[in-house]
Amino acid sequence: MANYAMSPVDAAWYHMDGPENLAMVTGVLLTKKPLNFERVRAVYRERLAGFDRFHQRVIEIGFPLPTPHWEDVVHFDMDQHLHHVALPAPHDQAALQALITDIASAPLDREQPLWQVHVVDKVEAGSALVMRFHHCIADGTAMLSVMHKLFDPAPGARPSTAPVLKQATAALGWRERAALAVSGAGMLIAEVLKWPDPQSPLKGEFGMRKHVAWSKPVAIKDVKLIGAQHGAKVNDVLVAAMTGALRTYLKARGIDVNHTTTRAMVPVDLRPPERQGQMGNEFGLVILELAVTKSRWSQRLALTKERMDALKRSTEPMAMRVLLDIFGRTPKAVEDVANLVFGSKTSLVMTNVAGPRNTLYLAGVAIDRMLFWVPHPGRQLGMGISIMSYRGQATLAVIADARLVPDPEAITAAFHREFDIMLRSLKPRQNK
Repeated sequence: MANYAMSPVDAAWYHMDGPENLAMVTGVLLTKKPLNFERVRAVYRERLAGFDRFHQRVIEIGFPLPTPHWEDVVHFDMDQHLHHVALPAPHDQAALQALITDIASAPLDREQPLWQVHVVDKVEAGSALVMRFHHCIADGTAMLSVMHKLFDPAPGARPSTAPVLKQATAALGWRERAALAVSGAGMLIAEVLKWPDPQSPLKGEFGMRKHVAWSKPVAIKDVKLIGAQHGAKVNDVLVAAMTGALRTYLKARGIDVNHTTTRAMVPVDLRPPERQGQMGNEFGLVILELAVTKSRWSQRLALTKERMDALKRSTEPMAMRVLLDIFGRTPKAVEDVANLVFGSKTSLVMTNVAGPRNTLYLAGVAIDRMLFWVPHPGRQLGMGISIMSYRGQATLAVIADARLVPDPEAITAAFHREFDIMLRSLKPRQNK
């Protein structure tokens, strides 16, 4: 039976699971018309065949220290990974939220490839498709390539062979990357020496169950209007609105938000052109201090932009990428210690993915909305926040430990209120 050594970075993510906190990504697409399960199954059977990771399981072999390997599943049965269910009454968002919470809280079978799909009927007048996969299989950029293969640009039209995304990073060789990593080492030391984030509702002892929630969509054109008036990018505005929502939530939970720190671990895409379209993980991480201490949204936006601009110029992502590579070559116990050190400095994971701008179709049905939940692996980070744009709209999604954050819908509702306040504050001539 063939097996292949897992890359060190993918191994790092495989080992990043906590006992009650798996490194699973959960994505959802919503349709206004019903999906046909048999047609969806046919699409997955045909189009996932070209991605080895979806018919390989993970085993740990080697002496004296076993390391993760990919092993082909000889009698792979895709039907073990595709599930067909109906949403209970009243078939609304609350019912779907409860179902996704159940799905996201359940571990996957480690004897099988680490992914699954649920096609959910009776979601209002349409359907939902819920896909989960372990982070060791792919990062967000790689999964966009998978999505590009699964979904069509028009009913009955096959996907083109054009790349899904333009790569933002330059084609750096490993020598250049190593030089960047060395220059970023001082920044990493500074991060390690920072005081940990204080205890809050976002940090603490985990349970087995997760809770999920997602916001109403906000229009990217409105995000750009806000940004244009304040010299900010789309990402700056969305992160500032999210920060305002967290300030509101933490204050309601009794935190002195004027005298605290709340930092987020943020992934930064580093995928080189030669790895475009391939599975695996090719990103670094940065630590962003959120502007929760600022009482006015304009102050939060200005400080968010300032800090995010600084991180864009930073070599910290490459240095963290090299550290992940090193951690992936060490025993899990060593990696756990490193995760505790870096994890103590932050309170949540936050990511932002720019999805397709045009409508995509699955098995002939238009996809109305896309959203996903980023994992918050380890033993300290109690929440993951994801922002995804699709068809000119952005949605914020929250997944959190149910003990720590039993009401993530309070955060998504606060995000939408915060965004409305920002939009209404525009000068009249720009808000007509």
